Amino acid sequence: MADHQNNKTYIQAQFEVPLEESGSRIDQVLARLMPDYSRARLSQWLINGQILVNGVALKPKNKVLGGENIAVKAELEPQVGWSAETIPLDVVHADKDLIIVNKPAGLVVHPGHGNPSGTLVNALLDLYPELEEIPRAGIVHRLDKDTSGILAVARSLEAQTNLVRQLKDRSMTRQYCALVYGHPSKEGTIDAPIDRHRLQRTKMTVVFSGKPAVTQYRLTETTAHFAWLDVKLETGRTHQIRVHMTHIGHPLVGDPVYRQGRLGLGHATQEVRALIDGFPRQALHARRLGLIHPTRDEPVEFEAPIASDLIDLLIALKDVDV
Repeated sequence: MADHQNNKTYIQAQFEVPLEESGSRIDQVLARLMPDYSRARLSQWLINGQILVNGVALKPKNKVLGGENIAVKAELEPQVGWSAETIPLDVVHADKDLIIVNKPAGLVVHPGHGNPSGTLVNALLDLYPELEEIPRAGIVHRLDKDTSGILAVARSLEAQTNLVRQLKDRSMTRQYCALVYGHPSKEGTIDAPIDRHRLQRTKMTVVFSGKPAVTQYRLTETTAHFAWLDVKLETGRTHQIRVHMTHIGHPLVGDPVYRQGRLGLGHATQEVRALIDGFPRQALHARRLGLIHPTRDEPVEFEAPIASDLIDLLIALKDVDV
């Protein structure tokens, strides 16, 4: 369906609207005929005149009678302003549709205000120049700058649409490990909606009117003042684990945004305090990612070894936090 002409890439296709679609909106019909592309993208192609129905450009809300001819010739425009940079990257897996990366702490995922370059996206464009033709360079989910671990990148438009759909229907599984203050119950589920903080717009918070957010956790190890958790996301809200653990009174070690002081360290030794104060990031690592391969239609799972700074911190705490 993709065609390359004059250094440009086009999606070209022709369809006939099934008679049983009579009375349906054209954007809904296109979503069923072209499931590899998001409805938002198809609607934009309609608006731009890159999809014609019986030779005419329709609005997404226009309805069809059935039997119309649909002609698609849509240009995939490169991502403007994002350039390739040679940055070391730990690629766990790569095939023609999917790239799996083990992101280090300190690396921003994509360029933005305050981070115009030096990001994961810049590194990906250097290794895989074809990502220039994919929206957001194939990024389908993010990790915070100071969270390490596994992250999936789509290498084709079809794969991106598929992976976004998996995120929405929760068939993509994401497991983390985290070091938190105190000792939560052995296991639990945090079901608390999240939205942007009303006054501090860079922060998220639990709020009744927010978007649904569910986090599961299991305690695997403890020291005198801290707990090591396995965490599983059922939803993927911004800062979800950090917000939810703070909500139940067990914020992440090293979290400069959601942690309030040294919780529960009144009887900790100076050595423990120094270890905690010296840890430069939130103690969170995306350990495992499970998904349905976007073209092979089979379950696959990828894992990133726990970041060495987290392992070193846990070992040190086990020796002194008694």
